[in-house]
Amino acid sequence: MRTTDYTIRTATPADVAPARAVMLDTVYRDFGTGYVPRWHADVIDLAGAYLTPARHTLIVAVDGDGEVVGTGALDSRGPAHPPNPVHVAERYLSGVTAQLRRVYVRPEHRRHGIARRLVDELLVFAAADGGYRAVYLHTDPAVTGAEPFWRSLAKVVHDEREDAGGGQGIVHFDVPLAGRPGAR
Repeated sequence: MRTTDYTIRTATPADVAPARAVMLDTVYRDFGTGYVPRWHADVIDLAGAYLTPARHTLIVAVDGDGEVVGTGALDSRGPAHPPNPVHVAERYLSGVTAQLRRVYVRPEHRRHGIARRLVDELLVFAAADGGYRAVYLHTDPAVTGAEPFWRSLAKVVHDEREDAGGGQGIVHFDVPLAGRPGAR
């Protein structure tokens, strides 16, 4: 799929290092956490997490110069409890849930519709799989623009900021799959 100056496509092994750079830059700059192994292990082994498993995928946004400027990933792992609320983990079971992950765009390339196109491609992949009953994601609302973006595409199923003690402060979303080619 082509946008104005960007191509959205399935990642190849040659894209792994530049995709990892986009992801690591994001966790350091936007999240302010840096690399945390228990949260970001998939970023280190992108091929093992997303390229090798049949029901997983990694897609990239490439600019006109051939540089990877955005990423999006999908896997078949539902959210674990803990740290996520038990009712969220029970709603989005592994194997039948497509979890959207690592939808990141370099700051200088934002506001061009790249993230939305990445999500569209991930949803097409999930629908074509035929085995996913739900699509889930979570986001950190402290990241500028993340919560409004996801609210424009998905429905909030749990906002941890409303929990006693605030939980992890994460917002959990259900993304509609119906209406996509291959969707049930």
